[in-house]
Amino acid sequence: MCMQKTVCELFAGVGGFRCGLNSIHSKDFSPSSESWKTVWFNQWEPGKKNQWAHDCYVKHFGTVLDLNGNDTTNIDISAVDKKAIPDHNLLVGGFPCQDYSVARSLNGEKGIEGKKGVLWWSIWDILKVKKSPFVLLENVDRLLLSPSKQRGRDFGIILSCLNNEDYIVEWRVVNAAEYGEVQRRRRTFIFAYKKNTNFAKSLNLKKDIVSISKTLESNGFFATSFPVKKIESSAITTTEISTDIASVSDSFSFDFANSGIMFDGSVYTVKTTPVVLKAETLGNIIEKESVDKKYFIPNERLYFTNPESTHSDETENELPAESRHTWQYIKGAKRKYRTAANGHKYIYSEGAIPMIDEWNKPARTMLTSEGSFNRSTHIVRDFTNQKIRILTPKETERIQGFPDDWTATGMPEKFRYFCMGNALVVPLITRMEKNIEKIFVAEP
Repeated sequence: MCMQKTVCELFAGVGGFRCGLNSIHSKDFSPSSESWKTVWFNQWEPGKKNQWAHDCYVKHFGTVLDLNGNDTTNIDISAVDKKAIPDHNLLVGGFPCQDYSVARSLNGEKGIEGKKGVLWWSIWDILKVKKSPFVLLENVDRLLLSPSKQRGRDFGIILSCLNNEDYIVEWRVVNAAEYGEVQRRRRTFIFAYKKNTNFAKSLNLKKDIVSISKTLESNGFFATSFPVKKIESSAITTTEISTDIASVSDSFSFDFANSGIMFDGSVYTVKTTPVVLKAETLGNIIEKESVDKKYFIPNERLYFTNPESTHSDETENELPAESRHTWQYIKGAKRKYRTAANGHKYIYSEGAIPMIDEWNKPARTMLTSEGSFNRSTHIVRDFTNQKIRILTPKETERIQGFPDDWTATGMPEKFRYFCMGNALVVPLITRMEKNIEKIFVAEP
């Protein structure tokens, strides 16, 4: 027996989870070759007339209908009839870090009310209705620390929700470059599973620090997907999560470390150290053939002064506009006067980041602003002529582990960059899929 490999993909973007689960390496793949069957997905960009990410997803995979026979894949997830979502055994999705705070409703029968527009509540609604036995989610690493005024509250709310639905929850902050990938991207991954699954039973979890240490270090989900060095049991910290989600929202605070597990309301967390693999480098993914001249940066846009200079002090006189519109300026250290809304003047300072990203290192974290005149945008030396340019869309796809030209589906180039900045590192999902496959084989 083997549990059916059926998937519901939320906030699907251009299909990162689907590509990773099915080890898709070419845009010319055959959908019939997919081993994981996506029974339903949803991708909707609020406030956008053109739904480029959704259209890209459909271009590659086609669409699916819900149980009512309707195509609801491109509407606001909060408006979707959760009962109409097809049954599935694995729910996946990358959701944004938002303010998850809740309030008690005036009508006690309704329980709690989450902030409108916060996508976590739609995930929770689906889990309550569809009872998905396994869940794999991705979020930014700061999720564990948010908000700053009540550290750990938001993640505590998520854990409380999942605990109320009888899930055991593991989490791990993963830097993709530490596990062999070409980007220094840190993300929080959450793997949740029902207590009645064979996998949960196999772990034989006990509220014992030594037992927990073994789970986090060797036989838990993330321990086998992303190996870590030996854990000192004494370093594990613990707390309890209330089943009253509103009270968690009101008063819970806790310093979650980068790894941990929660079951039966008990939380165990510890800072783990990865068993580091050699990272891929930018030099290995840079296009080796000639690229269009539009990606190259004119010399006058590179530097406004001595190329060796990495600092500008504008506390005496502000630099002219033509100087500030150079890459040297935007990536360099700065000191300048700014005026607050109340009229107060203060000195704004910012440190320098490398002007040109080196071939022998992995990429920095890509943002949705990649490709624009922005401090975070990568600029590199071209392979063929050594001139300075921005990354091509194809190179950003390679950094995230997508097939070449995956987003070349008719969307404007700026949205190709946006989609990649918004995506996840596909090979990390492939790495986890190997473990999920083993888990499913042991399920009825």
